[in-house]
Amino acid sequence: MPASWIAALAAIVSIGVQLVVFLRWLHRRMRDDEIIRAFVRDIALTHLPHIYKVLREVSAKQGITTREAPLVHFVDFHKRRQSR
Repeated sequence: MPASWIAALAAIVSIGVQLVVFLRWLHRRMRDDEIIRAFVRDIALTHLPHIYKVLREVSAKQGITTREAPLVHFVDFHKRRQSR
């Protein structure tokens, strides 16, 4: 096997390993973004209304007048449009 074949084989293996590492990084990054988006959505839709309720109860016990809690609307900008 000539030296040029060995060099070409080494280059191809190196490029292949770099491609695999890049694809694993890209997949992990996309998965992490999905997890964060689901976490923020859960906080906005489930937990914030309960937090506002408890804050109103605490302020009522303290004699503090409060305004009505704001409505929580979660807008998912990454959601793809559904065909109608």
